[in-house]
Amino acid sequence: MAPSVDRKTLIYLAHDNLNRKKGALKNADPNTHEILFVESQRMLKGARWHKQRVFFLLSAAQHFAKTLLEEGFTVHYIKAEDTATGIKSLANKYLKVISVEPSSYRLTEQLKSIDVELVPNDFFLTSRETFSEWATKQKSLKMENFYRFQRERLNILMEEGEPIGGKWNFDEENRLPPPKLGHRWPKYPHNVRDEIDLRVIEEISTLDLVGSISDTTWGTTREQALAQLDRFLSNAFAGFGPYEDAMTTESWALNHSLLSTYMNVGLLSAEEILSETLKSFSKGGISIASCEGFIRQIIGWREYINGLYWYFGSDYRNLNELGSTRKLLPLFSDSKKTKMKCVSEIVSQIEERSWVHHIPRLMVLSNLAALADVEPAVFLAWMREVFIDATDWVMVPNVIGMSLHADGGKMSTKPYVAGGAYISRMSNYCGDCPYNPKTRTEEDSCPFTTLYWHYIARNSERFKRNHRMFQQINGLKKLRDLDATIKRGEQVLRDLEQGLI
Repeated sequence: MAPSVDRKTLIYLAHDNLNRKKGALKNADPNTHEILFVESQRMLKGARWHKQRVFFLLSAAQHFAKTLLEEGFTVHYIKAEDTATGIKSLANKYLKVISVEPSSYRLTEQLKSIDVELVPNDFFLTSRETFSEWATKQKSLKMENFYRFQRERLNILMEEGEPIGGKWNFDEENRLPPPKLGHRWPKYPHNVRDEIDLRVIEEISTLDLVGSISDTTWGTTREQALAQLDRFLSNAFAGFGPYEDAMTTESWALNHSLLSTYMNVGLLSAEEILSETLKSFSKGGISIASCEGFIRQIIGWREYINGLYWYFGSDYRNLNELGSTRKLLPLFSDSKKTKMKCVSEIVSQIEERSWVHHIPRLMVLSNLAALADVEPAVFLAWMREVFIDATDWVMVPNVIGMSLHADGGKMSTKPYVAGGAYISRMSNYCGDCPYNPKTRTEEDSCPFTTLYWHYIARNSERFKRNHRMFQQINGLKKLRDLDATIKRGEQVLRDLEQGLI
């Protein structure tokens, strides 16, 4: 005889907990547990999210709820003003309410305030405690050191205590620019919308959202996520390493995996991705450079970013050490508001499918935000809103620490900024762009090139104490046209604010 409902445990599943073998669901049984999803109106209407992002989160959750129903669970999917209100509407009927430790500070505080019992978060390979133990022993929080710690701790790509291939990383082999026109890039998915997908699209049609919903790149089921993993390993893995940092108008995804979207909601786990990746590598045909580069993203960068989010604390998101105050530039919200080929191309890709890979995010979008002195909190909010794989733990360290150097160097010892020469070298964007990446004071000078030196000049007093900025500060001293560059930079900033560049 099944227990009465008031002796059951209610499991609250956030929309990023979609894994039967993880978190609060790991030991759940239909006879003793019921499931609750809350569609928070505060979340849906609290910002102008991308349509693809809202569609994916809601449809993936509803598909997952369906699988739990088919397993025999009683599943409650309710809409409420906010998460806490939704949980409280059912909580008093149950023995207790449990949830996995949330992936954000805000939700953690909400759940604690209504006495939800939290179980350890096992959606990552590295617990928050393990990362903290590592971090407290470090003089500086270098990702490379953490990555080596992970390789040894997890015994991945290791042989008799040494890294396979004789090196810890193969960055030098993984920084090729895109090949000339005519290269055959992997084809990427188009998923058929089912009844749940179409219903969600209809439901969100009245919300004030941005972007397009017509692109069908993103699947919303576990089966579609697994199909993308197989597609990557079969068709794109071999070329992942060499073109990991490249950008081209010929392909929006190049050889990237597209798996972060599925990992960040739980449809795929890091463990299974690692297992399938290493199986593929062991069969041959995949270079150690490609394999190591991809493995580093899974066990290194992803775990490192999540670790830093919790290690730095909830106030880290508010840092603004460079005192940046500019509002969001019009070009971020509308790809037609700029004549810069790289920015227009990348923002249009975001408008279409809510995704671009890490180099356009870091070295074009974030680079421009840093050079233009955009306020960190404003840029962070935009990044959170428009990317389908964005979560708080991902975006806060990436934007505040790595991208904008707003933490003064707690995460990265030098700013990730560059002029037009970098974009010209790593992409084919500059060929038919009206701006010249080789000049800085002319009317057609690339805004990145002009603003790069403007940025170094305005922050020179701060950066002169940073040994990793010696070359840039020394270069600044040698500029004979510095005054003209600064004057041109001021004009560029005014024009960017008006959507004229």
